[in-house]
Order: sequence, then C-alpha cells, then structure tokens
Amino acid sequence: MASENIVIVGGGLAGATAARTLRAEGYGGPVILLAEEPHPPYVRPPLSKEYLLGKAGDDALPVIPAGWYEENGVELRLGATVTGINPAARSVSLRDGQSLGFASLLLATGARPRRIPLPGSDLEGVGTFRTVDDCLRLRAGLAGGGRNVVMIGSGWIGMELAAAASAYGHSVTLLGLEEVPLGAAIGRELGGFFRSLHEANGVRFRLPASAAEIRGQSGRVTGVVTDAGEVLPADLVVIAVGVVPEVSLAEAAGISLQNGILTDASLRTSAPGIFAAGDAANALHPFTGEHHRSEHWSNALNGGKVAARAMLGQDAVLDTVPYFYTDQFDVSMEYSGFPALVSGPPTIRGSLEGKEFLAFWQRDGRVVAGMSVNWPRPGEPQKMVKQLISARTAVSPAALSDPGVPLDRLLPQA
Repeated sequence: MASENIVIVGGGLAGATAARTLRAEGYGGPVILLAEEPHPPYVRPPLSKEYLLGKAGDDALPVIPAGWYEENGVELRLGATVTGINPAARSVSLRDGQSLGFASLLLATGARPRRIPLPGSDLEGVGTFRTVDDCLRLRAGLAGGGRNVVMIGSGWIGMELAAAASAYGHSVTLLGLEEVPLGAAIGRELGGFFRSLHEANGVRFRLPASAAEIRGQSGRVTGVVTDAGEVLPADLVVIAVGVVPEVSLAEAAGISLQNGILTDASLRTSAPGIFAAGDAANALHPFTGEHHRSEHWSNALNGGKVAARAMLGQDAVLDTVPYFYTDQFDVSMEYSGFPALVSGPPTIRGSLEGKEFLAFWQRDGRVVAGMSVNWPRPGEPQKMVKQLISARTAVSPAALSDPGVPLDRLLPQA
C-alpha cells in the first residue's frame, strides 16, 4: 500500500544509511530510495583524496554493497528526479510522471556546488567538483602531469584538490578571497600551517584574490585573469567556492527553511511526516541549543541513522559531536567540534614545525573544538577531544598544551 511507503529522496550517504538503518531496526515495509545520479549511493570524502590520487579503487566508494538493496527489499531507483512534494497528500511527483505516496519522507537532497558568474566558466577544462563523475573527469585531466592548474577557492576542497594536482606533478596556483587559506575555518595560525605545507610542495597562492575572467582559445581554457589583472596560465581550472544546500523541493512545498531545511533534534521538518538529513538539513543540536548545518560525511552518516529511527517513532536525536578529516601531502588531520562556537586562537600541544600537534579551541574555559595533526593514534585523540567537548568542564590552557598531561586526566573523574 502506498501509505506504508517510506520514501527517501537523495542517493548519498544520509539516504543510504537511513535505508540500511530502517532494515536493521526491523522495519519490514516498503522503502523506496530515489537517487538522481546514475550511480548507487557513494561516499564523497575519497573523491578529493585517495580516489582522486588513484590510491583507492571503486570499492572505496559505495555506502553499501550494490547487492544489498535488492537482497533487503529496498527499491533503489537510479536517475530518478523528484519534481515536487505535496505534504498534505503525502506524495512526491517524479519527472517521469509517476506519483508516490508516503507514510514518511526523508529529504536527503545534499548540496550543489556554488556557482559564480565568471566569464569563460563554460570553457572545456573548467569545472566544479562534487560528484564521482567530476572526480573521474579531473583524474583523467591530471594524469601525466606537467600542466598548469588553477584552483579557485581556498577552502577544504580547494586545498585538497591543489594537493592532489601537485602530487600528480602539475604547476598549481590557488586563488582565494581570504588572506590565509582556511582562515575562516581554523584561523590564521593553522591556516598558515597549511599554506606553508602547500608552498613547500610547490603550490603558489594568490591571496586575497579572485578570478575576474577565464580565457580560452578554440573553446578550451588557456588562462585565468585575476582581479589584479594578472594572467595565470591554465590548462585546467576547478571552481571550488563552496556548496549551497539543495532545498528547492522543500521550499516549493512550503517547508520551513533557514540556511537549509530547518529541523528539530530528531530531524523532523515543519511538515508532518517529513524529515531531513545530511548537507541539506539545519538541525537543532542538543549540545548548543542552536541549529547547525554541517557538510561533512559524519553528519550525513549519523543523520541518516537518526532520521530512520525517528521515522519509526523511536526517541532518536542527532547529538553527536561534528567530525571531519582531511589528508594533504604528508599531513593527516582530524577535527571534532562546533566551528560556530570558536573564537580566538587555539591552544597548541606539540609542534607545528614538526607537523605533529593538537589544537584546542575554548569558550568560557570549556573545549568546544579540537584538531589533531599526525598525532600518534594511541589514546585516540579525537575520541578524547569529543569527550572533552561533551564533558563541558573547564580546562586550563596550560594543561591542554602540556604533552605530559594525558588527555584522559582532563576529563571529569568518577
């Protein structure tokens, strides 16, 4: 019966995880997963890291093995575009003319690359980066090395792609609006650490600078003109200036929006029976009492689980501490915490020069975020960081910076 359907719109990590969780929790009714891309749901982090570099194969991408869906009675429809939602009728409309009723609906619509009105952005050799197809095109373009690559955008994706392009043996220039790359995310000191890392590996920076025009010849890119008038030779250009949440379906359906699809801590939207998870959801977080929208994979993973359990009527809330990671050259970094709560410089334990350190951000004496760079795994530093954040206990900067004080000693003692 149509009224028994649980429909999931979005074939990414949040949507696939929700489908798997529904079955793991014992739900035996119909589950329909509508994926707009032609590929089964996959994870995105490897696309800008090990998969792009050819260090990981296709088996690193699927959220769930391809055969799982049929084996578990989940109807996976690839290339399925949803054109509208009718909350009152509890139905979704598809581009092929079909209409599907639902008992519960999960919007896991993700995000799309931010577009900038840049002359020449339609030239061959110019692209954005979001999907596995984007990754495969860029990997083919990077193969062989020896070309000029310009990255527009100094955030995490731009920096990861610059590192990959440099590793392939290209001449790489990165443009960004910040004075320091990643400055808005982690501050000047640590942004400077990543800049130095890139410069030591041959990446050149133009900061702050923006692209005024992309030039080409015979339909193919040849260069990028900066706002200062400098012409940068370019055989490949990637525009990586962030993403915007995909909320068009929710907006047309009259669902409340605020920097994404507004939800409570159980990922319920303003429309009965409709939930949202992943990049598109701006969820109330019990820890802060504020709404937070995260574009990182751990939020999609945990959000898919919470949404599935909430759709089944369970008492589920998205209360995990946000987490993400990056790999650039010989640096592996992990970050846990709430960037919106961060202000001021971090407390450092270890050595930036030695490329092995922890960084802690505090508010009112309490740890609200922490980063580990190449830190030895014994003690699992990110586990300790999350526990310090969750403890809400004041910690002295001196203790945080002292390598002789074990992190677990800073936690409340039973």
